[in-house]
Amino acid sequence: MERISPRRRPGRAPREAGAISQRPWQQLTRPYKPVEPLSADQVHAIHEAGLTILEEIGMRVLEPRARALYRSAGADVDESDMLVRFDRAMVMERISTAPPSFELRARNPEKNIKVGEQYCILSSVGGPAYVMDNDRGRRTGTYAEMCDYLKLVQSFNVLHQEGGGPFEPLDLHPNTRHLDLYYAEITLLDKNWQPQTLGTGRVIDALEMAAISLGTVRENLAGEMPVFTGIINTNSPLQLDVHMAEGLIALAEHGQVNVITPFTLAGAMSPVTLAGALAQQHAEALAGIVLTQIVRPGVPVMYGGFTSNVDMRTGAPAFGTPEYAQAAQATGQLCRLIGVPFRSSNVTAANAVDAQAAYESAMSLWGCLMGGANLVLHAAGWLGGGLTASFEKLVIDCEMLQMMCAYFQPPQVDTETLALDAVREIGPAGHFFGAAHTMKRYETAFYAPIVSNWDNYDTWMERGQVTARERANTIWKRMLAEYEQPPIDPGVDEALRDYMERRKREGGSPLN
Repeated sequence: MERISPRRRPGRAPREAGAISQRPWQQLTRPYKPVEPLSADQVHAIHEAGLTILEEIGMRVLEPRARALYRSAGADVDESDMLVRFDRAMVMERISTAPPSFELRARNPEKNIKVGEQYCILSSVGGPAYVMDNDRGRRTGTYAEMCDYLKLVQSFNVLHQEGGGPFEPLDLHPNTRHLDLYYAEITLLDKNWQPQTLGTGRVIDALEMAAISLGTVRENLAGEMPVFTGIINTNSPLQLDVHMAEGLIALAEHGQVNVITPFTLAGAMSPVTLAGALAQQHAEALAGIVLTQIVRPGVPVMYGGFTSNVDMRTGAPAFGTPEYAQAAQATGQLCRLIGVPFRSSNVTAANAVDAQAAYESAMSLWGCLMGGANLVLHAAGWLGGGLTASFEKLVIDCEMLQMMCAYFQPPQVDTETLALDAVREIGPAGHFFGAAHTMKRYETAFYAPIVSNWDNYDTWMERGQVTARERANTIWKRMLAEYEQPPIDPGVDEALRDYMERRKREGGSPLN
């Protein structure tokens, strides 16, 4: 079988990843009100413009079954050009059945995660074509390297979910490599994970293997807590292709969560103005949300915002821009208006783990987290406009995510923290290093970094002038050496292998 088998190393007790400072595993909750760049009237204007686009222009839907479902719900379907137009009242009636919050199941029940309201999921990068690290540069990835990346996703407490395959393992056959990916996600992680959604076959394989891992059967998943968030991208402008429609329908039929995400780059795949791009994004997202509710009324669904801009000199996508941050925060407002959870992303166009990668990711994270995102996909590891998954960027992003988690814990203000006794003890012109108040708290008073180095310049020089990127390289290798595979029942492991072997003999899931 063409797969490198991830196995648990025997005889070692679970332990923390060396001396690397991590916060305990805990879901992120947002104590602050979201930033809202638009007025209520402006949000309603974008919403109405999106409905007008659906009503007067419509969506081209390439999958015949999807068009039939839309027609059954009262949409106007023109088969000659595969165009679907939507009555706005029908749209609002259908989206009203989508729940505002729900919970996702993990193999380890202690790592189930909540979606909606003030809760936020931080999910690792998913889908790039290439992998990159300091040692070998950018390259096509292998299954062994992909497994190493998944082990790091498991090891970082700040990550709540795996994002759908960190990069393509090109040493495996394209029709069956998703089976090896699913096996690795299930056995190397005990967290929630995302499936591939290109077509019915890949979705059904994910559902079957998830059901095996959870001790149930696929037919029962619809009546249980959902397992999957599956990313469904529209082909902007205003088109839903065959494979995405098939994946959407299969997920919805089984009670799983579609994350409807238009790819609206202002000036290229949508109008150059932010308002126009958001109106088109809103129309495409509503069309996908409506289809989920036609398939299975009440099934959980998410609205994905991915609006950014392009470099108007070259046409290249730009990420982590001021426009991206504004679009993320405005999308949060649109999601709250219609009552569905919001997905956003930590993105950058930088091609190296450098200052640009850091400041664009910081802008992205600020935009989506303070915009009220309930799922941050590509929260750690994304590089090069989404073409590359970087080992060092994964580490640095996890540092930024931990810092945001610390920021989302407001400071306490009470008699103890006001510290008047300490001020009296030290008085004018003293210092607080040796104060009783400090000594009681010095180990836990401040955020402890993963990557950051706080030495002064002379000490930093004496210790080799090691940069953040170099430190990140050392950290991921150390964490990989310390990785401990979460236990899995041998019978479950055998059943997963048997399913994979059978599906490989059948040819897997080819794509045209």
